[in-house]
Amino acid sequence: RFCIPLLLASLPAMAAGEEIAPALQDSWGDFWLFRFFVNAAGYASIVVPGFLLIQYFKRRNYLETGRGICFPVIKSCVFGSEVKSVHQDDGPLPPRAEPTESSTARQVFKLLCCAAGLQASYLTWGVLQERVMTKTYGTTETDPGEKFKDSQFLVFMNRILAFTVAGLYCALTKQPRHGAPMYKYSFASLSNILSSWCQYEALKYISFPTQVLAKASKVIPVMMMGKLVSRKSYEYWEYLTAALISVGVSMFLLSSAPNRTVSTVTTFSGIVLLAGYIIFDSFTSNWQDALFTYKMSPVQMMFGVNVFSCLFTVGSLLEQGALLESLRFMARHSEFTAHAVLLSVCSACGQLFIFYTINQFGAAVFTIIMTLRQAFAILLSCLIYGHTVTVVGGLGIAVVFMALFLRVYARSRMKKRSKKLPPGETPVQKV
Repeated sequence: RFCIPLLLASLPAMAAGEEIAPALQDSWGDFWLFRFFVNAAGYASIVVPGFLLIQYFKRRNYLETGRGICFPVIKSCVFGSEVKSVHQDDGPLPPRAEPTESSTARQVFKLLCCAAGLQASYLTWGVLQERVMTKTYGTTETDPGEKFKDSQFLVFMNRILAFTVAGLYCALTKQPRHGAPMYKYSFASLSNILSSWCQYEALKYISFPTQVLAKASKVIPVMMMGKLVSRKSYEYWEYLTAALISVGVSMFLLSSAPNRTVSTVTTFSGIVLLAGYIIFDSFTSNWQDALFTYKMSPVQMMFGVNVFSCLFTVGSLLEQGALLESLRFMARHSEFTAHAVLLSVCSACGQLFIFYTINQFGAAVFTIIMTLRQAFAILLSCLIYGHTVTVVGGLGIAVVFMALFLRVYARSRMKKRSKKLPPGETPVQKV
């Protein structure tokens, strides 16, 4: 009985030993590890009863014996209504139309619009993300202001708007008949919530440029998850570019600037949160890839994942009493309200631009646009928030983006070669 109080008492001391700003550590309840376990307990209070219900319906063979008004809902949530697609021709997306000479101008215009939409959405999202998590609100000559601390509320706002946008899109446009059991979205939803929470929380301990480079290095755990979850195979150049990315990120992280402030110090907590973000996000992408074996569109995937994301986050916020506190913070600071709403709008619109760009121009073009976006995001953050980058750090950034562009080039060459393969042969799967 003495262990739990002893552990709770040690949390502030652990945080203080990592040079965390005093404003972030008003009490042990603000320490990220404690918040993580509290949030996880809230999700477990929903996941565990749901798991038991699913097992109950499966043991009862409810699909054969069930009836009544609840039968369609339970069937859709637990069993689904369609078997998996086993042929490549039954993929989730319609074939992408190749541009013709007569429509070149239109294709160029579409590409420019997609690039502008992606850059505007995610650059604004990145700037606002750093503003919300690292700066104070309500600062005056007599009042130092206060910081917003609940990352889960920001995740909830992003997901509720994405859920609304995806729902309207599915209602207004023709979509494939949905067949996946709804509960399978919960796995991707839970990992997506945790990755987003780690992403927001990490900004309390590390600089935004460090976070962007860490995201670029997630290709390594994605490959590892791909081998574990989807049993994928990879080419030698994929391992080479992954190693180059690791070298570049290490150069940046190990470089030190003489005038670096406390707010940009890369602490142990920041590294752990970034690792959590990368691991959870890698699982999300691989699990969603496995779900696409069912006939569904990307917007249906977006809708299904965000349904559970809204359920998990609002349930956890209500259990902690944090929802009302966050709403009161919004009422006190109208500037925060505007930032949080715009943050959610950028996140939802960015997802739609992602789906449209990949559908129209393919994954290679999309990857190039998003790689450029990461470079622009680092530049914007350094200009707006005054982050310093040493010569060694700059070389590390250059190595990372060189590896990313090399990866795109090699992948496009492999795709061209795969088109020339005999009908019986299939190319190696890629991340």
